Amino acid sequence: MMNATFPQVRVVPTRMLKPETAERLLNMLAGIAGIRRMMIHGPGLPKLVPYGPARGSPNPHSDRKAIRVADAEIALRVQVGMVILEVEDASAIEEIRSLCDAFFTKFPYQLQEGRFMKTAPTLVDYAKYGPDADTTLIGLADPRNGEGPVIIRMER
Repeated sequence: MMNATFPQVRVVPTRMLKPETAERLLNMLAGIAGIRRMMIHGPGLPKLVPYGPARGSPNPHSDRKAIRVADAEIALRVQVGMVILEVEDASAIEEIRSLCDAFFTKFPYQLQEGRFMKTAPTLVDYAKYGPDADTTLIGLADPRNGEGPVIIRMER
């Protein structure tokens, strides 16, 4: 069972972030010591049109790009609408807040503290990773997606 005492914060900009902007923000956040897990959240960018008369045809979208975060290539499957972070202790939250205050100068954002990621294994986690799953993957499984989460190991 994972320790549920780690603080979590959610960075919610008032606009969806373009891939270039998201890449800059994520790289700046990756440089902060004390971040355990990071998840981006937003509306999906499917490769094929999921419904309607054009169902099954390619879905050209300018935001479906690959970005580079801390030596890892990440293919964006969502428009970045929020970034959810789990940190080691509350001291990292103030560093995240000051970084976001400096980063979001053209439009506002909110920094919310609370519980945004699952901390105990769910049925989906069990089905995807098994009974001896890595605790850092708990709550990051998407049951509708065959691909797993992108893991970036930070050397500190």
